[in-house]
Amino acid sequence: MVAASPLDPDAVLWSASAEERGGRPLLVLLHGYGSNEADLFSLVPHLPDEFVVAAVRAPLAPRFPMPGYSWFTIDGVESRDHGEVIASTSAVWEWVDEVRRDAASVGLLGFSQGGVIALQMLRMRPQAAAFAVSLAGYAFPEPADGDAELAEVRPPVFWGRGARDEVIPPRFVDHTAQWLPSHTDLSGRVYPNLAHSVSAEQLGDVRVFLEKQLTRLRG
Repeated sequence: MVAASPLDPDAVLWSASAEERGGRPLLVLLHGYGSNEADLFSLVPHLPDEFVVAAVRAPLAPRFPMPGYSWFTIDGVESRDHGEVIASTSAVWEWVDEVRRDAASVGLLGFSQGGVIALQMLRMRPQAAAFAVSLAGYAFPEPADGDAELAEVRPPVFWGRGARDEVIPPRFVDHTAQWLPSHTDLSGRVYPNLAHSVSAEQLGDVRVFLEKQLTRLRG
């Protein structure tokens, strides 16, 4: 088992001060491979104001010469380090446990590798997160201990991806397309002209999804 590296609390970007976070829903942003916490934090103006948004930094450094940070190692096109996936997932949950305090709920939003971690977090603790958004991500093919419970809980998930995305291997996309409907309350969309990125159209759909979750959680 790969040891989990703790997240750097000094690297977290918050949309609200500590005094302004009490009782509000927490939305955790998980960036992609070779990026950092500032990347997805730029999405905050496009997200509902009711959320306290926290963008965290992945605990690993990608292999040279890739800059930034990563959640797990990628060897070639198809190979992913499953042990690091589990370790990073555990590290994020440990951080959430430390900071959530009286947060009304916890939601997850990740891009690419971060989208993998968002879904893996649901699989590790099926009842701990209210929902997840995975953009250009996928469900890791290895079974997880919480999969059976997740299929019973069926938390809402938005999965958005580009039809022209050539970064994520097709077998991972195919697996996710089969796996998500049987384990979650899935909504999502394939964007015909989108590559491995986030578009304004996609952000509009994400906002609608998040607003629906806020309504559901209030009710």
